[in-house]
Amino acid sequence: MADIRLVETSLRDGNQCLWGALGVDTAKTLSIAPALERVGFEAIDFTTSTHMGVAVRFKKEDPWERIRLMAAAMRNTPLQFMSTGFRFISWETAHPDFMALAFRVLARNGIRRFCLADPMNDADSNIACARMVKQGGGEYVIAALVFTLSPIHDDAHYARAAQKLAASADVDALYIKDPGGLMSPARARTLIPAVKAVIGAKPLELHAHCTIGLAEYAYMEAAELGVSALQCASGAAADGTSNPRAERIVANLRSLGHTVDVDQDALEEVDRYFMRLAQCEGLPIGVPQAFDAAYLRHQLPGGMVGTMRRQLAECRLSDKEGAVIEELGRVREELGWPIVMTPFAQIVLTQAVMNVTTGKRYEVIPDEAIRYAIGRFGKPNVPIAADVMNRIESLPRTRELRAEAPMPSPAELRQRLGVHLSDEEFLLRATMPSGQVDAMRAAGPAPRHYNPEARPVMNLIQQLTGHRELSHVAVEKAGFKLELRRHAHAAGERPDEPRG
Repeated sequence: MADIRLVETSLRDGNQCLWGALGVDTAKTLSIAPALERVGFEAIDFTTSTHMGVAVRFKKEDPWERIRLMAAAMRNTPLQFMSTGFRFISWETAHPDFMALAFRVLARNGIRRFCLADPMNDADSNIACARMVKQGGGEYVIAALVFTLSPIHDDAHYARAAQKLAASADVDALYIKDPGGLMSPARARTLIPAVKAVIGAKPLELHAHCTIGLAEYAYMEAAELGVSALQCASGAAADGTSNPRAERIVANLRSLGHTVDVDQDALEEVDRYFMRLAQCEGLPIGVPQAFDAAYLRHQLPGGMVGTMRRQLAECRLSDKEGAVIEELGRVREELGWPIVMTPFAQIVLTQAVMNVTTGKRYEVIPDEAIRYAIGRFGKPNVPIAADVMNRIESLPRTRELRAEAPMPSPAELRQRLGVHLSDEEFLLRATMPSGQVDAMRAAGPAPRHYNPEARPVMNLIQQLTGHRELSHVAVEKAGFKLELRRHAHAAGERPDEPRG
């Protein structure tokens, strides 16, 4: 029987899958930090550059401040940053010196564990990133083998990549990343031993999603096959298209005779917190999913299925959904079997919709599909079908996109943006609209405390203060008193701060 560790994913992957990366902010993050620290997780899957951009754009919060505060609150549990190749915030391929700076600043602010998940499964790219991370002060690098189903993604494909990654002194561990939740127990029984056989003593973790109900079964198999850690979410941030629920995984592992060394009371507190947060904020609550065999063909994330249906409805072509699903498979094969994860899920879906709705395949080819074909997102796993590539090469737009200037070096960008900017502000201004960064700075420090139990009271206050005809409201119950008084002023009216 195995000793299994847990990586907690609610703040990053659960938040992203179920809440559009908008469900948590700095206050909600810091408020659960003490309980997360007590559990004894292997690591906290904490943020990505995409989430950092969301913090600025939608929350007007400094993502660097959030990292620093959380790192200070969690001295024993490493915070993890997930990187998808040579990109930071924008999907533009960054200058190598820019990525080196980003990794260095992340480490300096408190990120200790770096997860590298190249969407092309490019082992050389992951190794180059790992070297940058270690040179920049990162403590621990875990490299991903991104799982999918296709004729070329067999066990030998993953074993070759795993062997190359494990040979790098800068890679400390590997993990199988299954963003579609496609791995069955039967596939786990062949894939995991094939990877374990070539990575020596380096640890192997498993990360899978519950999208079609297979993940928990794969997790139980993985524990038997030598996987050292499983990645799970908690409460309302688990299940659905997110990761398996940690509390249930622990119970099942222990029932099968495995050891999971966590503080059970703290684990339950974390689970309750994310459930209560979702209930009080009106966020979706993840639920266990039924098996859907059709998903094995199209592999679209749940949110992308909704996007497809909206696009077809806008064109009054909802009856074409079946044709689009079939076309997805053809497009994916012709484009070299890209893994259906961001940004490739969007590229493949958009091209399939265009092929069906225009009546002529590849009559319209979006810019992102062209950028993919000319290598802006990395080298496709196998060459793109010759007739499709010939069509792309014949387009004037392809010549324009080939001529696009690459992202400038940090030195060039600093001359444009300001040589006196801190590294943290420079990285944001280099990748985001300046107005969004200005608004974040103007908003000041983010709140640091959040209590989901107080949310109903705060909602009540907001509703009452919206009624201009009320001058005095009092709410009393055992141990609690709240008074709101409105005073007239020469310059207008405003409610006093609530007293309680």
